Amino acid sequence: MRILIVAPEQIPVPPTLGGSVEITILALAKQLARNHRVTIVSRTYSRYPRHSVVGGVHIYRVPSGNPAAYLSHVRKFIRGKSFDLVQIDNRPRFVGPIKRMLPGVPVSLFLHSLTFVSAPYATRSAAAAGLSRANVVIANSSSLKRQLASRFPRSSGKIRKVWLGVDTRRFKPSRSRGAGRAFTVLFAGRVIPRKGVPVLLKAIKLARKSAGRPIRAIIAGGSPRPRYMGRMRSLARKLRVNARFLGTVPHRRIHRVFRQADVFVCPSQKHEAFGLVNVEAMASGVPVIASANGGIKEIVRHNRNGILVRRYRKPKAFAAAIAKLAGNRAVRMRMARTARRDCVRKFGWRASAAKLGRIYASKT
Repeated sequence: MRILIVAPEQIPVPPTLGGSVEITILALAKQLARNHRVTIVSRTYSRYPRHSVVGGVHIYRVPSGNPAAYLSHVRKFIRGKSFDLVQIDNRPRFVGPIKRMLPGVPVSLFLHSLTFVSAPYATRSAAAAGLSRANVVIANSSSLKRQLASRFPRSSGKIRKVWLGVDTRRFKPSRSRGAGRAFTVLFAGRVIPRKGVPVLLKAIKLARKSAGRPIRAIIAGGSPRPRYMGRMRSLARKLRVNARFLGTVPHRRIHRVFRQADVFVCPSQKHEAFGLVNVEAMASGVPVIASANGGIKEIVRHNRNGILVRRYRKPKAFAAAIAKLAGNRAVRMRMARTARRDCVRKFGWRASAAKLGRIYASKT
């Protein structure tokens, strides 16, 4: 098949820093390119050429700006070209205009969360129109699939689940995490209110009392709101939590940060469709303590490869889980080994792309 993937306009492919959508696009495209001819159209970036080949995938870059301007440039790129299938990521409003340009060519809408089918990015009717025009809708978890089916019942029959994956060769366990140092709790992600960093910092303060050992935090992630980041630094100082704020870590280096951790904590306060950072932690042999919401529950198995926190708005609930793993190395190591095995078995990019390829083959 000749597959065209239309990336969103916000972050280039490959992503220069982070961006789970763009990470996913390229990882799946490289796997699909083993059996298909795959083209990605993405936004321009000053350090990237207008055309490059990465892992057998042809990437063409067009000017960005706002979504409407970007779509106009994407349509100019498409004009006169032939494809067997088009995948549009996270932009339901692009489906209609692109489908009209390529009559008879199936269009897949790959949704990574509820964000772009919700206000302020889309009205319910506009999002519904995008889903109805797509030939197939891909959701990255059963949780997201259920949410979409509930919101858009007329399109429920065309929604398919494809889990995301992880590069298990790059994300792998550390040989040594340095015996005798402080127990290290890692958070990786955007530092924004919905990600729950205040809950984590308060939990660490509480966990120190019962763990009987020093605990430090590594916060790996930037924030689009500098004042909010400043508040998190101030909160850590106020709580006397030993917290190291790394800022945004490029994805090409983030695997090294995971190797410094004893546990990974994902204290999300709102629905997470999948949670790519959780499988990256698990592949690194790091047990995950995570909010029991959304697609996270499909990845983290309670007391098997990590701990699910049901009362995830309560720092005390996270504190109990952190103290449990800080105080019991045998349990922590068992979970770490299981987490790694589960990732290798269930969350490789090759398996994800194989399922996606089968779905696309059925539509052409």
